[in-house]
Amino acid sequence: MSTLSTPLLHVEVAYARPERQRLVALQLPAGSTAMDAVAASKLLAEFPEIDAQHLRLGIHGRACAADAVLREHDRVEIYRPLIADPKDARHRRVAAGKTMKRGG
Repeated sequence: MSTLSTPLLHVEVAYARPERQRLVALQLPAGSTAMDAVAASKLLAEFPEIDAQHLRLGIHGRACAADAVLREHDRVEIYRPLIADPKDARHRRVAAGKTMKRGG
């Protein structure tokens, strides 16, 4: 008698602060979402500064919704809030007569 089992996905969840980074490898059932991975990673408990109500998530560097369905080997990233608006920072540099060097 064969038993049907739900295939598992191998995914990672990443969170980084300037002084510390964490990458948690997980196995989740197929059909799991980005939020399922965040919950299973337990990073919300490890990093209390993460606001669970206003999470900004991405998969491999691209923003995604919390309900985005994961695929094999996806890396879910928890983003920190921006310290400064990039547009405002650029306007301040221009006003000060500074430019950004090409390539960075």
